[in-house]
Amino acid sequence: MDCVRFNYLYRDGANFKRWGEVLFSNPKEISLKNIEARLLRAFLPDGQFIAGQIGIPEVFLFRASKMTAYDHCFHEFDSVEFCQETPTDAYNRSIDMFLADVEKTALKGWIAFDIAVLL
Repeated sequence: MDCVRFNYLYRDGANFKRWGEVLFSNPKEISLKNIEARLLRAFLPDGQFIAGQIGIPEVFLFRASKMTAYDHCFHEFDSVEFCQETPTDAYNRSIDMFLADVEKTALKGWIAFDIAVLL
């Protein structure tokens, strides 16, 4: 059974980027097209989302350096792909469970926050 790699990034206002990925099991063998369509329907325009609200690691640039005026709380969806690696999700979710969490969060509403509270 293939796993699904969820690729995402943090892109600050100056276009500096830091990448992240989470691997999910896919026991229901959901197609990449279906996964991507569900994600894009749930995310904000341009594929933006709040990583902490869906249980994936935040990859902010300012965690490794100093916060700047260009920093914000949003992460950005990049892609999904099949892989043969071991799942890495901290909550041991399948891709179907992750999609359900994303859709549930989208229904409640993505809650933006001031990133200065993280410092």
